[in-house]
Amino acid sequence: MKLSTVLFAHVCAAFLLVALCDPWASGQTTSQKNPPLVISSMYGPDLFAFYCASCHGRDGKGSGPVVPALKTPPPDLTTITRRNSGTFPRARVESFVTGDGDRLTPAHGSKEMPVWGPIFRGLDPRDTTNKVRITNIVGYIESIQSE
Repeated sequence: MKLSTVLFAHVCAAFLLVALCDPWASGQTTSQKNPPLVISSMYGPDLFAFYCASCHGRDGKGSGPVVPALKTPPPDLTTITRRNSGTFPRARVESFVTGDGDRLTPAHGSKEMPVWGPIFRGLDPRDTTNKVRITNIVGYIESIQSE
């Protein structure tokens, strides 16, 4: 079995585990058996826990439950500001979240997150709640920056 197939299976399994066990997972679904793609909460920590923690860990330090299945470990998101000369690069972080940037990320295999980039880009851009979701995830990531 190819590594990419195994990785995809692990990411999907982690997504299902988080989606089915997470109390915030009440939103859109494609059927009764599928987990929601968009949770109802707009609160940054809830969104981060649902969309990001499986890889990056609930603390953002790159220690999520799917890390053993990843080819390249996810970065410590709490050091983004430090790695950027003391400035949080909000627009660049947003482009990583949505997959709209030009920069390739080795762990993702392409310019988008394995699951969430296509989902965020697929939401109606005229719907301000979708922009708020992305803004709140990025704001939460900014709030967990270490000194």
